[in-house]
Order: sequence, then structure tokens, then C-alpha cells
Amino acid sequence: MSDLGGVEEQLRAVVRGEVDFSVTARALNTMDASNYRRVPLGVLAPRDADDVAAALAVCRERGVPVVARGAGTSIAGQATGTGLVLDFTRHMNRIVSLDPESRTAVVQPGVICDALRGAAGEHGLTFGPDPSTHNRCTLGGMIGNNSCGSHSVAWGTTADNVASLSVVSGAGDRLALGQGWSGAPTGLRALVDGELELLRTGFPELPRRISGYALDAMLPERGIDLARAFCGSEGTLGVVTEAVVRLVDAPRARALAVLGYADESAAAEAASGLLPHAPLTVEGMAADLVRGSEGLPKGGAWLFVETGGANESEARARAEAIARAVRGDTVDSVVVTDPAGQRALWRVREDASGTATRMPDGSEAWPGWEDCAVPPARLGAYLRDFRGLLAEHGLRGTPYGHFGDGCIHVRIDFDLMSEVGVRRFRRFSEDLAEVVVAHGGSLSGEHGDGQARAELLPKMYGADLVRLFERVKGVWDPADLLNPGMLVRPAPLDANLRFGPLPRGPVDVAFGYPHDGGDFSAAVRRCVGVAKCRTQSAGSGGGVMCPSFRATGEEEHSTRGRARMLHEMLAGDVVTDGWRSEEVRDALDLCLSCKGCRSDCPVGVDMATYKAEFLHHHYEGRRRPAAHYAMGWLPLWLRLASRTRTAGVANALAGVGVLASLAKRLGGIAPEREIPRLAGETFRRWFRARGASEPAGGGPAVVLWPDTFTDHLSPGVGRAAVRVLEDAGLRVVVPPGDVCCGLTYVSTGQLDRARAVMRRTLERMGPLLDSGALLVVLEPSCAAALKTDLVELLGGGDGRAEFGRAKELAARVRTFAQALEELAPQWSPPRVGRPVVGQTHCHQHAVLGDGAERRLREKAGLEGELSGGCCGLAGNFGFEAGHYEVSRACAEEQLLPSVKAGSERGAVILADGFSCRTQLEQLGDGARGRHLAEVLAEGLEET
Repeated sequence: MSDLGGVEEQLRAVVRGEVDFSVTARALNTMDASNYRRVPLGVLAPRDADDVAAALAVCRERGVPVVARGAGTSIAGQATGTGLVLDFTRHMNRIVSLDPESRTAVVQPGVICDALRGAAGEHGLTFGPDPSTHNRCTLGGMIGNNSCGSHSVAWGTTADNVASLSVVSGAGDRLALGQGWSGAPTGLRALVDGELELLRTGFPELPRRISGYALDAMLPERGIDLARAFCGSEGTLGVVTEAVVRLVDAPRARALAVLGYADESAAAEAASGLLPHAPLTVEGMAADLVRGSEGLPKGGAWLFVETGGANESEARARAEAIARAVRGDTVDSVVVTDPAGQRALWRVREDASGTATRMPDGSEAWPGWEDCAVPPARLGAYLRDFRGLLAEHGLRGTPYGHFGDGCIHVRIDFDLMSEVGVRRFRRFSEDLAEVVVAHGGSLSGEHGDGQARAELLPKMYGADLVRLFERVKGVWDPADLLNPGMLVRPAPLDANLRFGPLPRGPVDVAFGYPHDGGDFSAAVRRCVGVAKCRTQSAGSGGGVMCPSFRATGEEEHSTRGRARMLHEMLAGDVVTDGWRSEEVRDALDLCLSCKGCRSDCPVGVDMATYKAEFLHHHYEGRRRPAAHYAMGWLPLWLRLASRTRTAGVANALAGVGVLASLAKRLGGIAPEREIPRLAGETFRRWFRARGASEPAGGGPAVVLWPDTFTDHLSPGVGRAAVRVLEDAGLRVVVPPGDVCCGLTYVSTGQLDRARAVMRRTLERMGPLLDSGALLVVLEPSCAAALKTDLVELLGGGDGRAEFGRAKELAARVRTFAQALEELAPQWSPPRVGRPVVGQTHCHQHAVLGDGAERRLREKAGLEGELSGGCCGLAGNFGFEAGHYEVSRACAEEQLLPSVKAGSERGAVILADGFSCRTQLEQLGDGARGRHLAEVLAEGLEET
């Protein structure tokens, strides 16, 4: 019987870590990456093993369940619970020691897999297991699930790489688990010795058997390995507080052979035949999972086969030997040794856990039967039976995964919102369990049983072995304190589904959500919890998501955390205030609206849009923060200054310290910020004044969009763009009257006003749209707003003609480089011939792409790659009071270091966004970033 009164206070009295029973903490931990949802009582971030033991003692006394949690990426529901959640990522996240000679490391459970691999890499070593979530999953979670990853054909599962464990059992005992019985809880040895026959006959032999407890690891002939037996127990026996793990030699060079096959069955049949070549990986995926085929050879399915060597030549030779050995069976193949090329191909595979959540037609697909495994030689036959069963139940799925180990991942288009759909989910689960067992397989081959499969373990192991599992659980955890409902005495596989409390009818919203059928609830459901937003680095390839999480390290400030808060807002039983929720508002407050998640999230979560939607409803009929009026209405204030010709007066007043401080306080602007100077002459006034005195190109007309920032704050960018566009033979036109994309109103959630501004803009742009001219937008954030927000905000209601015009305008939008490439392909830019540094604008990365910019830079001899991440200013975000420290931390992650390094070698600093240039000026010791148009215009003048 649970006694919940005073639990929070009692925990605070006995632990040093943070105890949090707030609405936000509970909402953030209701779900993992599975189909399941449980509302916890509270969260504890323990500082050490003493905290863990003290917390378990309190929970035992009060009858409060405990679930240990790492990154929360488990796919079977085992990282959810109704009691106390132990969050190991905040404090118990250290690599205690690393010994290259013994090839071991001592780690705490909250250590991220890639952090260990990075530290080991300094000594030519690595940690073998590497799930696709390796840049955010924790060692504790990997031990709990006995995680594997793509390199398990070479280095095995986590259990194969664990030497010993320090554990606090459910009974409160501190145990040291290794080989031999010395660390075993009382009664375990006698129980095992009495069931040796069952242990010797009850477990199938296959490389990816993760289901159930690995009790056969305690057989005498297997060395009585308690640490191995504990791995994969999903937090139901004890809580790991420290682990000694084994490291392996990291190949100095790697090559990737990508083998194209006619179809999935052919690839599956071929996979086991590659194992004698001793590859590091044999991964498989079919064409119906791939959204773009760049870099892949011809075929309907592919095997990714990685090889290692002492140098690139050796690794390549091994990969080419494999490709030659199977040439008669493949459609095509390619061997890649370039690290960047390999990373790009691996991203296709690693993002599959997210991209597979959407079928090619956009409909939803879910985990639940994510990782069954069969003997590798039976994989082809199993996949044919699996596809047949899908068809029999009227379901669709896209298998992919670890073909070399016979382990398949798949997301299936279950309907988990209706009673009929949930019944089908259960019937399919029961039938598939029979198929897996018939092929000698394991219900789980990587992610554990959790709630998704534990109910079906009797089909795999039989009643006697399952009863033995229960008895073993009783020895370790007699009070059933740890993760109850998992593995033994499980909850039904169709209970606690995350979708149950969500509204079934449409939610009244302002945006159209075209990719989610206009359903805001479906948009929020996009986040399945794979947590790519929780990575510690923006990564290679110019990634952006999620800058605020990297600055704070708090789940609340990750894309996933915010999606969880919105999910709970819709559910209504934890977050009870709906759109008025202060908890949701606070979680969204540090979202920079960078739109990085729109492109970097594997499932396309668009938190910038969700934030704008929330702010729209949250402040509806209420007074808004001062910053929303000061910066949300920025186009209005700047036009007023221009019409009254008071820019000089405003600049002078802003230079008076007392007056500037007062203005910032009244406007909700961070006191650390400098107020940008207004231009004495706007771009549009300059353009009108030049009249016909300047030569115009005789080529196609382009409409140069006079965005607010270019017009009033950086007119030099507009003048430079005109110079370059005309040199390329284009005729430049500027729209008559005031036009605006509505960006500042959207970012502050003033969507009614944004819609009015957009409608007025559409009306004024009518004649230019009818002319067929392209629209060149110099400010990336404005271009992105015209491409996306304009259409999505005018896409609802009865304004069908208006929606059509919005789509027409969006289709005409081009960046500066895109317009030159499309309309003046023969034009040669000036040869600048200098290195460049800087940062690709977040909205450009997320919405527009930067391929044309890269090619234009290359033609101009501007050498080097721009960094990823976010500048941190992000329009109004970095100017708002309370955001300065996070804004600065974002800039210091990649932008400022790259600019500092580049300035030492005379590099050109490129920053196409006004925010990026302003951030550099204010935080980068006065570094002057320039738009690409300015650099090219200067080059034209010099030549």
C-alpha cells in the first residue's frame, strides 16, 4: 500500500540531489520513446550512490515505485513509471577513470555513450556498442536494456562489454557484481542451483537475445557472470551506480561498402553470408524508408557494410573485397572512404528511428514491434512471413536494422487512437510473437521487453521459465519496488497508451498544419521521443537543433521537452490550465524559434510554429510582455521613424546611457544589449532616389524584397544586392508601398496581426505576382516566413483564393544566391579568393537550404565551410530581458570560436542574417559580419 504523504519532504531531508515534484518535472517524464505514458509522482537527480540508496529506502517505506532513467529513449516503455523517477543525466554523468593499458573505464550511469567513445578515442580505443542514439543515450540505459547498435557483429552487446557493476538492489543492498557468487543477493545462488536444467534448455541461442532475464549467464559453464546476467534487466532488479566497462581497439581507418540489392528479401538473404569477412557492421534498409537517394547506389534495398583497417588503403581494400565477393548478387555498389561521405550515409540509417514514424504518404507509424531478432540465416524467411502478417492485418511497416545480427527494427501504422485500432494492435502483437518464436527468435533483439512485449514472454520461454523470472525478481526486489509492471507480472501491452488522454476532436488553432491534416494534436504527436534534440553538439554538416538545450542541459529546454509539455497540455491531467499554462509558457520561453528542429528532427517537429501558436492563445485577450510590443511591432516603429525622419534623433537618444536604460526597461529589452542604430537613409528611399540614373540590367526582372531589417537597419546589404544583380544582367524592381512578411508578429505569437499584415502584403504584391517575376529575399528569416508561415497561417478557414495567392508568392521566393543561379547561370562572380568563416542562418538551414550559396561561394573563391549551431540572437529572442546568458552561450558554442579562429588568418566573416551580424558585433569584439551580396559587390568594385 502506497503512503504518498510527505514523500517529497522526506526525500529532501535525506538526499543532496534535486527533488522536483513540480508539474513541469512530472510532465517531462510521463513518456519515453515508446507508445506508453505513465505520470510519475516526482523526479530526483541523485548526486551519488548514497542518494540512490537513501531514496530507495524512503520509497520502500512509503510504497513508492522507482524507475531509473537515462536519456529516456527506450522504445518499450521501461523508462516510464508512476512513482519516483531517478534522473542520472544531471549529476551522475562522469567518466570516473579510463585506463588505456587495461582497456577499461569506470563510468557513472548518466555518462553519454559518445562521451565515453570520445574519451577512449584519445587512446585509440572505443566502446563497442553504439545504438543509433549514441550521441544522447546513457551507459546506464544501455546496461538496463543491454543495448547493441550497428557494430554488434564485431563487438557484441553491452553485456559483452561490461566487466563489473556497482548496484543498489531493490532490497537496499549495495552489491558489487562481477564473475562468481560473491556479489549476489542472498538466496540467488540457491535459486539458480535448483534450476540448472531449466537454465540449460530454456534459452534460444542467437546473437541478439535480449528478452527476459539472462539467467543462463549464471550457469557454471558460463563463468557465473552476475554482471552479464544483470544487463538487460530494465531497472527491475537494482539500480546501477557505477560500471566498469571494457574498451576495444578503434580502427584507425574505416570504409563503407554500400551494396544495392533488388529488394529487401535479397538483402536479408545475403546478410549472414557477409559475416565470414569479419565486417564491423552489416546494416540493412529498404527503399521505402529513404526520402532521398543521394549517395546510395542503385537498388531497392541496401546493406551498409563497414570495414576497418590500419589505414585508409587497408580499410578500402577490405570493403572492395566484400563488394567483389557479392557482385553477382547485387544490383550496384559503392565504396566510400571519405569520412564526410560516410557520415552522410550513416545519418540516413541512424535517422530511421525517427523518419520511420511517418509512412511515405505522411500517415503515422509507431513502435511496439521495433526490434525482434531471429538467427541471421533465417532473416530472409522471417521477413517474408513478417510482411505477410502485416498484409493479413491490413498494416504497413518499413523494416530496417541490424541484418547481420538478424535484428529488425520497424514502425507500423497502428491506429492507437481508436478502440478498433488498439484491438488490432493486440491481435497483431500476439500473432507476430508466434511467428518470431517459430523462427527461433527473440521478441526483443535490442530495446528490451518493457511493457510492449513482456506480456508475451510465455510464448517465447514457456510458463516455467517465466515463473523463474518472477522468483528471481523477488530475490533482488522483494517489495516489487523497481519498475513494477515490466518483465515480470507485466501490465497489458495495450494499457497505458500515450494517446489515451489526447483530445479526439480538432483543436481550434491559427496555423493550418498542412503536414498533419490541420490537426494540432497530430503535430504534437510527431515527437516520438528519439531525442536527437538532446545531443551535446550541433554536429557536423551544419546542424542547428537544439541550441537552448545545449546551453542549459535541461530537458525542459529541448525540443522533446517542449513537445512533452504541449502533449500534457492537451491531455489535461498533469498540465491542467490548457493554453493559459504558465508551465508550458516557461518551457517555451527559451525556444529561440530557430526552426532547426524543422529540418534536423527526424520527424520534422516544428517547435517555432508550436510556440507561436501557444503564445497566440496564451495571451489572447490579455496584456502581453513589453517585448512583444517593442519588438513584435518593430516594422511599425521603424516605418514611423522613417516617415517622421527621426532616425537620427532615435540614434542620439539611444546613445544617452540613462535614456537607453529606461527605453530598454520599458521595452522588455535585456540591459546588456545595445540598441541597434537606425539607418539615416532607408534602402527603399535610396532605391527610389536613384531612379533611372543607374544602369539597369536588360535581363529578366526580379523583385527585391525590402524586408524590415534590410530597409531600416542594413540598407547597405540592399544596395550591394542591387549592384550584383544588375551586374548579372537582371533588372531589379522593388515593391511599391509597405510590404512585410509578418515575421516579428509570428515569432511573438501575435497571429491575428500577422495574418492581417500578410493579407495586406498579398494585395500589394498582386501586380508583381501577375508579372511572373521571382522574389529575391536577402534576409533568410523573412524568406523562410514567406515560404512557410505565410502559407501555413493563411491556409485555414474559407480564404481559398487567398491561400492560393499565398502559395504562389511562396513558390516565387528565392535567396540571393538561388536567384543568381537560376536566372543568370552564365554570370561569373568576381574572384574574391579568400577564406570564409561564419554561420549558416538557422532559417536558411531549416527551410531554404544553402546549396546555391555554397556553389556561389566556390565560384567566387570563398573557401571554407560555415559552422552549424545558432548565433543565439534569433530575432527578438536574444534582445528579450532574461535571455542574454542563453543567447551568449549559443553564440559561444560554434559561431564565436569559428570567427575568432578565422580572423587570425584574415578570413571574410559571412553572416547573411541581421541577427547574426548584430550578435557578432555585440559579442564578437566588434567583428563585422557581412552578407554575401556585400562581399561580392566589394569584389566587383575592386575589379
